Amino acid sequence: MAVLLAGCSGAADEPGNAEKRHAPTRAGARASGSPVPDSGGGAGSGPSTGSGPSAESPQTLDPDPARLPTTRAAALDLIARVIAVPDSFGSGVVKRDPYESGPATWPVLGEDCVWRQRKPDHGVLATLSRSFELPATAGKGPVRLGATVTVHRTREGAAWEVAESVEESMRCPTQQLRDGELIGGLVAGALFGGEADQRSSEDFLSESGQYRSSELGGPHYYAWQQAQTLQFTVSTTGKGAKGRTEREIDDLVVQAQAAMLVRLRSAVEKQS
Repeated sequence: MAVLLAGCSGAADEPGNAEKRHAPTRAGARASGSPVPDSGGGAGSGPSTGSGPSAESPQTLDPDPARLPTTRAAALDLIARVIAVPDSFGSGVVKRDPYESGPATWPVLGEDCVWRQRKPDHGVLATLSRSFELPATAGKGPVRLGATVTVHRTREGAAWEVAESVEESMRCPTQQLRDGELIGGLVAGALFGGEADQRSSEDFLSESGQYRSSELGGPHYYAWQQAQTLQFTVSTTGKGAKGRTEREIDDLVVQAQAAMLVRLRSAVEKQS
C-alpha cells in the first residue's frame, strides 16, 4: 500500500541543502546546481502522483557480489557508468554549468530547511550529481533538471537515505534549495517494490510541489524521484518554468530515472 505524505507550505521562493542525524544523510538531485554555501561544508524536493520508473524490469535483482563496489574508486567507476547524461532525459536537453558536483560534497537539509553542501558521511562510498537544462523555446521557459547517484557501503545505509527523504518533506514542506530558489507545497508518495506495480526498485519515493525562482518566477511545477536498490540510490529532479506542463516535467524526470535504473541493473547483476 502506498504511503502518501502531505506538507503544508507557507512561503514562496526556493530551497538549498543541510546536514543530518545518526543514519546516513541524504544526497539529492533535488538541489543539484550551486547550493547555498556553508562554513561546515553540504547542500535539496515533491512526488509525482504519476508513474515512476519503468515497471517492466523484474522486481528482484540478482547481483554478482564481485560487481558490487567496496572501495571509493570502484564506486566512482560504477557511478560514471550509471548516472544520467543529457540524452537520458530526451532530445534537446543539454549540460548546465557547473555540470557536476564536487567529488566530496553531499547535500544536507538543515534544521532551518535550507540545503547546503557538506562532506559525505562515512557510510557513503561515493556520490555524484549532475545538472542539465531543457532550453527555453517560444513561449516556454527553461526546465532545470538534475540527477544523482549515490553508493553506500551497505544496503541499510541506502534505505536510511530514502527514509530520511520522507522525513524531510514532512519536516520542511518549504525548503530553500539555494539563494533565490524555493520549493514548497510538497506532497510525497512512497512505494515498496511490488506495490502498485512498482517493480523497478526495492523502494521508490516521489515528490511534487511548487518551485519559485528569483530568475524564473513561479510558482512552477516541481518533481523529484528517488529509487533505492541494494546499496545504491538514484534520483532525478525537474523544475518547471513558464509554459511548461506537469506532464512535460514528469516525462523528463521519469525517463532519466528509468535509464539510470536500467544501467545500474546492467552494472551489478550476474551475467549468464
